[in-house]
Amino acid sequence: MFDFSTVIDRHGTWCTQWDYVADRFGDADLLPFTISDMDFATAPFILDALTKRLAHGVFGYSRWKNDDFPPAIVHWFARRFHSVIDRESIVYGPSVIYMVAEMIRQWSAPGDGIVVHTPAYDAFFKTITGNQRTIVGVPLEKADNQWFCDMVKLEAALAQPQNKILLLCSPHNPTGKVWTRDELNTMAELCEKHGVRVISDEIHMDMVWGNHQHTPWCDVARSPWALFTSGSKSFNIPAFTGAYGLIADETARNDYLFALKSRDGLSSPSVPALVAHIAAYREGEPWLDALRSYLQDNMRYIAQTLNTAFPELNWAMPESTYLAWVDLRPLNIDDNALQDVLIKQQKVAIMPGYTYGEEGNGFIRLNAGCPRSKLEQGVERLIAAINTLR
Repeated sequence: MFDFSTVIDRHGTWCTQWDYVADRFGDADLLPFTISDMDFATAPFILDALTKRLAHGVFGYSRWKNDDFPPAIVHWFARRFHSVIDRESIVYGPSVIYMVAEMIRQWSAPGDGIVVHTPAYDAFFKTITGNQRTIVGVPLEKADNQWFCDMVKLEAALAQPQNKILLLCSPHNPTGKVWTRDELNTMAELCEKHGVRVISDEIHMDMVWGNHQHTPWCDVARSPWALFTSGSKSFNIPAFTGAYGLIADETARNDYLFALKSRDGLSSPSVPALVAHIAAYREGEPWLDALRSYLQDNMRYIAQTLNTAFPELNWAMPESTYLAWVDLRPLNIDDNALQDVLIKQQKVAIMPGYTYGEEGNGFIRLNAGCPRSKLEQGVERLIAAINTLR
């Protein structure tokens, strides 16, 4: 019904993953599996909605708090997560990371600690340090191909008075961990106990696999909180620069909106982002479910192919995201040597695990959000690179 197999040439579209791969990897002629967007065209009904809006021809200043955008979000949370949200708690922003950064500024002071689970999305590190806050890492631990958080260690971090915020990634990037409701409840209790506010980045919420279920933070929250997300990962529309969130406390919400509108002058939203989100959240389930099936098959392909080549890996697909977080430590491969072979010999770009902190040493993060034919090339080149070093 939907085509995810046709390869679309993204060169010449100002594409970060393809046109600017040399910025990170030093070579422009690489097959990229890097930044977390997908190589698929967005859903046809989104294109139809955009075409209809563009045909109107007038693109003046607009409002996100209208009769269509917030209700579409309420509908999506109810439909996909059985979560009832207050329409009045919804806020808009240009990106999830902007919104995270703003709440960090509002809820902490320079020098304060921001607790994060590591390895962590590299933009978290940049946002925390860029706002003169201190990164307080709580490493996730791996056992039997599953990731878990030592809640004793987390509480030790939350109990420190200088640590003001838990910056949660749910589902977790890069490991792909889906937090269980019990885990989230425990974290909520600990944050309430120690007076720690929570900012939850849930941008990968729609990409959860198998029997795992995403639980929005709003369903477990106890202490002051903010939840930020977007349809950009799910429907491959990040270039429209639009996100949204939930801030339950009215004062905190008004402070955020004041910063957005008055200090930063971002009162008029991206109209294509609004149009795309409304269409996605009203009509998007069949396309998204077909995409999810395709991506899960991609992940199964990676697991089968890598484990056939290197049985000692025993790699299992993640619980969420289209980002394969591959543990290469059983192979005793030097990270820098592997990157050198991947780039110079195999002409492929795959994110080194150390991008996500020292806990990422020995890992790679391979973006599987692409047609299978491309993925096959990438996995074959990865296997060849590893064999070169063994």
